[in-house]
Amino acid sequence: MTPKHLVIFLLGLSIALFAYTRVQALIAGPEIIVTTPKDGETVTETIVTLTGTAKRIALITLNGRQIFTNEAGHFKEELLLAYGYNILELKAQDNFGRITTQTLRLVLN
Repeated sequence: MTPKHLVIFLLGLSIALFAYTRVQALIAGPEIIVTTPKDGETVTETIVTLTGTAKRIALITLNGRQIFTNEAGHFKEELLLAYGYNILELKAQDNFGRITTQTLRLVLN
């Protein structure tokens, strides 16, 4: 393989990898990753901090209220829980209108 062919091959490979990552982002849709608290967790404090990351989103809501992410997609929300069973619903939408939902169930003792 000559150096010219090697350069053309590497350039083609780079373009293919770039195109693959862009198409994958279009196909994948929005994603929500909750770091804390975990679903089904029992907590003892009335105030809990919800943290996580949202990827490929245009909008994210928590129980119908819009929340915001930083440039890296990380979010952090302080929540006041009621005693007993609490349901938190995160809903994210991308630029194409695709929606993903994640539900957390917490128990405050």
